[in-house]
Amino acid sequence: MSIIALLTDFGYKDGFVGAVKGVIKSINKDAEIVDISHGIESFNILEGALVLNATYRYFPEKSVFVCVVDPGVGTERKPIAVETEKYYFVAPDNGILTLALKNEKIRSICHINNEKYLLKRNTETFHGRDIFAPASAYISKGVNLSELGEMLNDYMKLNFPEVRRENGYVVGRIVMFDKFGNGITNISSLPEKFEEITVKNLKIKKICRNFLEGEEGSLNLIKGSFGFYEIFTPQESAKEKFSLNVGDEIKIKVR
Repeated sequence: MSIIALLTDFGYKDGFVGAVKGVIKSINKDAEIVDISHGIESFNILEGALVLNATYRYFPEKSVFVCVVDPGVGTERKPIAVETEKYYFVAPDNGILTLALKNEKIRSICHINNEKYLLKRNTETFHGRDIFAPASAYISKGVNLSELGEMLNDYMKLNFPEVRRENGYVVGRIVMFDKFGNGITNISSLPEKFEEITVKNLKIKKICRNFLEGEEGSLNLIKGSFGFYEIFTPQESAKEKFSLNVGDEIKIKVR
């Protein structure tokens, strides 16, 4: 049975998710549809890329990932499908696949534009339903990417913020917050020797192996499931308690 996994910023209020699932099932009634998340912050492509990268590798090979965080829907940005050695990805070409594809061996990329495999439409505002859903369903039935449209040589990549070194510090930043108010950083490893870690001039008190090890009422650090270090306060929202924001710098003073 083919698995089609959905990742969007649609939410559940307006029925968009249901419409996408309906199209998929109309084309491939045997497809198993799995929801990764529909709670990505509206228009936040980077957050979508981070969540996709943290989850896709735990799916069976040949799974098809439909990733729709698409503020440019209906513009000149291309709808694309990507086949890698293990998976398929269907998404707007706006960078949402950047982090996942960095880890994958790409076999082919196509611009999805063969109307034979798309829904007839009189609006360009819902490509999730009209383009990405049918394309994913046909892929799950064995349709080759070359049939879906013209082949491409590359895809758009996000400018993911890099960790930098300056004046004796390793400097990263908060790139998103999870549901619990933990600040996900872009730091995947710590220096071998360092003196202190701060964010917004606030000292991070402890580096932990689990969340309950953290010092209550204070900022702590843990290597989280996103693959990056996270700033947290045990059983509280670090974001709200300390007024943290996306983009805030985390500084590690190196010995």
